[in-house]
Amino acid sequence: MNGAPRPLPAAADLYGDLLDVEAPARRQPLSAYLPGLAITGVASLAAAWLSEHYHAPLMLMGLLIGLAFNFVNGDSRLHPGLGFASRTLLRWGIVLVGAQVTLWQIAALGWAGFAAIAAMIVLVTAAGALAARLLGLGAAFGTLAGGAVGICGASAALALATVLGEKRVNQAQLTLVLVAVSAASALAMSLYPALAALAGLDDHAAGFLIGASIHDVAQALGAGYSISDSAGQTAAIIKLTRVAMLAPVLVVVAMLFRGEGGRVSAGVAVPWFVVGFLLLAVANSFVTFPAATATLAHQGTSVLLLMAVVATGIRSPMQLLLAQGWRGSAPVIAATLVSLALAMTVALLLL
Repeated sequence: MNGAPRPLPAAADLYGDLLDVEAPARRQPLSAYLPGLAITGVASLAAAWLSEHYHAPLMLMGLLIGLAFNFVNGDSRLHPGLGFASRTLLRWGIVLVGAQVTLWQIAALGWAGFAAIAAMIVLVTAAGALAARLLGLGAAFGTLAGGAVGICGASAALALATVLGEKRVNQAQLTLVLVAVSAASALAMSLYPALAALAGLDDHAAGFLIGASIHDVAQALGAGYSISDSAGQTAAIIKLTRVAMLAPVLVVVAMLFRGEGGRVSAGVAVPWFVVGFLLLAVANSFVTFPAATATLAHQGTSVLLLMAVVATGIRSPMQLLLAQGWRGSAPVIAATLVSLALAMTVALLLL
């Protein structure tokens, strides 16, 4: 027994894929990461250029470019860098999201508004999970899809996939959710302002509808400010409140799925990137960061999440992605419809 390998910590069972990059026996020299990071960087620059020149969603362009580069995944020399980009860079990107949220923004909503947003996130995530179970896709995949719609789109999907681990949600399923959420968010940015006008909502109510229902932050702000400055400011506060809910949702998801696969760990270890997200949000609430620092944090978040999305697209097994079929998009569609219905109801009745 003395010669047997020492078991890894039980907490690792909660996050499956953490073992791939964090087990000491699998550490790589720095030079091993450079080829994968280089190809990810080149693809990310291409996606950023397309997004800027054609006014397309940045994350959607990143996904499409990553999928276009999918053929390079056959070269094993790229795997360490691609894995680092899709996991470690993602986690640091999630930490930087905390610099865009303050406790005061959440408090400004009041108890009714905050409770409505929290309830909507729960119901939208449940809708995605229910749709997935009815189609035989599994609760973990449905939670990923519903949580991405309910919280903050692609960044939430990436964070939830990190907590769930590749043993529960594979790369093909993650990529499918990212594509579906990005496409749905872009469509919502175009349609929801018109729906708000048809419903006769004032700027405050329209901002709530936009901020509470559109998936990605950029699209929510774009749709809100397309109505008016007042609607855009309301949409920003509501949307960033949803972003702030990412951390507690990640902890709850970790607790709910800890016993899957026949193992139940002794306790729940909160991922370090969740702690970092919370600490930065608290610091942002009590310390006024210089404008340059806030801008740098925002840009850093975009860069890190873009590289993570691109690397995820490159690493995705295309044969499994194609095998998912239309059924794989159904949880995202169901969650999107529930999110719109709930946000419209609250906007009409409470605002």
